Amino acid sequence: MIAEVIVDISNGEVDRVFDYAVPDSLALERGMRVSVPFGKREIEGYVMELKDSTELPADKLKAITSVLDGYAVITEEMFSLMRFMREKYHLRIIDVLRLFIPSQMRGGRVKELKKQYVGLREEFFSVDMDEYIKKSARAQRDVCFFLMENGATSLTEMNENFSAAAIRNLIARDILYVTSVEVKRSPYVQESGEGDFAVRELTPSQKAAYEAIVSAKSATFLLHGITGSGKTEVYMRCISDALASGKSAIMLVPEISLTPQVFKIFKARFGDEVAILHSGLSAGERFDEWRRLISGQAHVAVGARSAIFAPVANIGVIIIDEEHDSSYVSESNPRYQTYEVADRRAEYNGCNLIMGSATPSIESYYYARCGKYRLVEMNTRVNERALPEMNIVDMTKEYAAGNNGVFSRRLESELYECVGGGNQAIIFLNRRGYSSYVMCRSCGYVAKCERCDVSLVYHKDENMLKCHYCGNRYSMLDVCPMCKSPHIKRGYVGTQQLVERLEAMFPDKEILRMDNDTTQTKDSHARILERFASKKASVLVGTQMIAKGHDFPDVTLVGIVDADMSLHFNDYRSSERTYQLITQVSGRAGRDAKAGKVVLQTYSPNHYVYRFAANGDYKGFYEKEINLRELTKYPPFSKIVRVLVTSESENDAFETLKKIYDDTMEYVNVCREDFAYAAAMKSPVKRIQSKFRMQMLVRITGRTEEALAKIYDITDKYKNNKATCFVEINPNNLS
Repeated sequence: MIAEVIVDISNGEVDRVFDYAVPDSLALERGMRVSVPFGKREIEGYVMELKDSTELPADKLKAITSVLDGYAVITEEMFSLMRFMREKYHLRIIDVLRLFIPSQMRGGRVKELKKQYVGLREEFFSVDMDEYIKKSARAQRDVCFFLMENGATSLTEMNENFSAAAIRNLIARDILYVTSVEVKRSPYVQESGEGDFAVRELTPSQKAAYEAIVSAKSATFLLHGITGSGKTEVYMRCISDALASGKSAIMLVPEISLTPQVFKIFKARFGDEVAILHSGLSAGERFDEWRRLISGQAHVAVGARSAIFAPVANIGVIIIDEEHDSSYVSESNPRYQTYEVADRRAEYNGCNLIMGSATPSIESYYYARCGKYRLVEMNTRVNERALPEMNIVDMTKEYAAGNNGVFSRRLESELYECVGGGNQAIIFLNRRGYSSYVMCRSCGYVAKCERCDVSLVYHKDENMLKCHYCGNRYSMLDVCPMCKSPHIKRGYVGTQQLVERLEAMFPDKEILRMDNDTTQTKDSHARILERFASKKASVLVGTQMIAKGHDFPDVTLVGIVDADMSLHFNDYRSSERTYQLITQVSGRAGRDAKAGKVVLQTYSPNHYVYRFAANGDYKGFYEKEINLRELTKYPPFSKIVRVLVTSESENDAFETLKKIYDDTMEYVNVCREDFAYAAAMKSPVKRIQSKFRMQMLVRITGRTEEALAKIYDITDKYKNNKATCFVEINPNNLS
């Protein structure tokens, strides 16, 4: 028998199958992971097909060395998904296959965790101990008495509590046996699943949404439910139905910070049926959870973007919560859109795909209005609770009145009232660190990263300057390196500085901070959220990771310190993202019996985004935004294609992009009616990690697939060893 194997090397030169002989001693299946000789070394690969013959001569045909796992790690559905992604996103086969298994499996860097247990052999239970152990051998007798009463016990535990020499003697005499038992590494052990998560009676709004969804088969739904409307309960009802019919489910959340909370709720409802998958787990935990899913021990996969590749079979429902979130777009190789992958899996399994959000993306809502998706809306909060009252503060008036502080007088007053009354507050600022830049007041010098074309951010707790693109660290400046002036100015306030100011306001209260700097370890998200949920802290300061999904009954105040931060980006989605962030973070207030307030600070108080957000008027905002998109031919009325070229040489990047652009323009000029825009330029961030960046932007309005195929062909034509080229479709980040 011959096996077609793709080797685990991410290189276009070997992005094809190679024929290998299958030794008679190996039981092989399609989808298994194998070790094969390749060149002068052994390398891992995947069996793509099995066949009876090959065109290779016998002296050229090498044999598979070994099977690595003993079961197929790539399922038939994954093969189908691989073909779809390869064609859709122009990806290499191996780059797609790597998405389907835990990365640490490759190279044998993670395996099953085995624990040794020792027990008394069954035949000695019914025999007088005097017959096989002398009365004087007290240590051996103690071991046997213990194992008779307690059964097989961990060998480590036995060695800690009894004589190791006695245990070795009994094992050598075959009185005790030793066995290896696989131990599952369970993420979030502290999340016992206990709590008040019982099935509740649905509100009329929830019931209508649930019934609309379960009445359909193999449909895509956009569940537009305002914050606090109870979308999670609808999701869980749909998952319950899938499990009851012998099927599985996938539940995606956008932030790792949400995963512990969602896992706790789902664990309470579904028990061991739930497995969690995300990049924050240890290698062993992720491997064990993945194996529980592929073996059928668990049937509900919960996690962030990568969980869409969970190895579950016979899927009954796929759910993407906060579907508008940019984290669902992979912006590094391999690039893909989570929704499109989910849609493909839903089609393969004939199941419903539910995309939920309080602030759907403009494209999704447009497709729902056009009938491509089925629109289901939930317009009331559970228990008819009101949305929080939003107060917009004009910071130009604050400055004119002599307030140069980060908090407006209104926000400061509301904070004292909230905390003084025993309630909790959330303060949102989407800028981590202490200060966003460091500048010399004398000559204007701004400290920048040596490898990236970006300003360094000051982190006071470490007294360091950091690059948030490459991670480089620098000592804080005492004097300007250019003019030697000691007059160093710190720029915009970050989350660290907010915490410092709040601690001065409330010296006897605990203030928590949640951003990328405080959530480096696996359990850090859960620890911070648990501490805040148990009211050990009065204020939670954070970036966008605190904006979605969290439910704290005692939060009555949300402060949005710099609402303009995302509004004035040079991006067609800046208004949409600002509306979404404001609405999502505002929705954390007043979710229980207590009324909520929001204080929004802005230098542009009359901007239409704030007017619609203050009134909770998503539909009004959508109508305004969709009209602008149609007029300017931005998505959903076009597809934006970015070809990004990077190189350590600015000239090599320029020359490669110029060739791609020249060939593309020849095509554009022939098919002018299919394009709204085409241009080449330096990227806004001109250098990252010592690589220069140049880009071509194209907006396609007609014959999209044909135009995309042409751009892919042109880009492939000019790929070289000196420059890297990537094609991105509707990228989230154009910097």
